[in-house]
Amino acid sequence: MAKNGYHHGDLRATILAAAAEQIASAGVDAVSLRNLARHAGVSHAAPTHHFGDRAGLLTALATEGFELLTDQLEQAAGDFREVAVAYIRFAREHPGHFDVMYRHNLLHADDPQLRAARIRSGAALRSGVSAMQPERNPQHQQASQLAAWSLVHGFASLYREGALDNSVLATDLDPEVLARLMLSTIRFD
Repeated sequence: MAKNGYHHGDLRATILAAAAEQIASAGVDAVSLRNLARHAGVSHAAPTHHFGDRAGLLTALATEGFELLTDQLEQAAGDFREVAVAYIRFAREHPGHFDVMYRHNLLHADDPQLRAARIRSGAALRSGVSAMQPERNPQHQQASQLAAWSLVHGFASLYREGALDNSVLATDLDPEVLARLMLSTIRFD
C-alpha cells in the first residue's frame, strides 16, 4: 500500500487489507503494526488502538478470512465437489488470510468472534459431505468430513506453497481444473 494511502476512511479495514497483502507477498513474519501504520500514513499507535497487538491484528485477519470463506462455501452449499473447489478458490484468492487462519500459535485462539467465524465456516464445509451421506451414522460422517477437509486443505496448501509447480502430477496449470480432476476420483462410502 502506498504511503498516505489512508484518507479518513475505515482505518481498520485499510490495515487488514495491507496486512493480507503483505502476508501474501512476504509471509506472516514480515507483518508489524508499526510498518502497517507507516504504509497507511497514520501514527504507529493507531493500529494498536484497533487491534491491541500483533496477535490481535492477525486474529482479526483470520476472523475476516473465515467469514469470507464461509460466504464462498455457502454459495456452493450442498455439493461436495463445488464446496471443495470453493475452498481451494478462497485459498487462491485470499492467500494472506489463508496463511494465518489455521496458525493458532499466532492468534488469540479464544477470541469469541474468531471461534464463531471458524464454527460457521466448518459447518459450511461439512455440509457438502453431509449431503453425500445423509443416512450414515454420525461417527462415519465425521470421519468423512475430516478426510474431505484434509484433502481440500492439503491441496490448497500445496498449491499456495508452490509444491505443484513443475510437478508431474499437475497436469493442468489451473488449480480448479486440477481439483475437479482429483475430486472426481473420490467416493465417500
